[in-house]
Amino acid sequence: MATNELNPLYRTLVGFDRIASLMDQAARLDGAPGYPPFNVEQIGEDEFRIELAVAGFSQDDLTIEFKQNSLLVTGQRKPSEQRNFLHRGIAERSFERRFGLADHVRVAGAKLEHGLLTIDLVRELPEILKPRKIEIGTTPAVAKQKAKVVEAAANDETEAA
Repeated sequence: MATNELNPLYRTLVGFDRIASLMDQAARLDGAPGYPPFNVEQIGEDEFRIELAVAGFSQDDLTIEFKQNSLLVTGQRKPSEQRNFLHRGIAERSFERRFGLADHVRVAGAKLEHGLLTIDLVRELPEILKPRKIEIGTTPAVAKQKAKVVEAAANDETEAA
């Protein structure tokens, strides 16, 4: 799906540029290679975990970067000594894997253990965005107060004269 295919959508949706760009990005990611394999797991209401299978990579070979609702995991193997393989089935090639994150999701931590890179994510909604119950009353609180009449200072001066 190219950007050109979404032009009619861009014309009819005002202020939804972010949604349209996310759709473009998702269309590009569909053709992304499947290396390294990964899992995305929801472990709580506001907690998530990404696991990447990075066998052969050390902690120094991996970088994790969070920027503008995007998580980038990069693996760059350092060249090793020349080895003579009869069969090579373990992929040790460099990779770059991107994950789009929702608003208010932050990285809580990461660890590398037994060839699995685990990245923990937490969604922290600001208090104003959390659902809250609104009590229903007969009249608004503002209407219950009587309006006070404030006379202008100009009227007092003309009366005094």
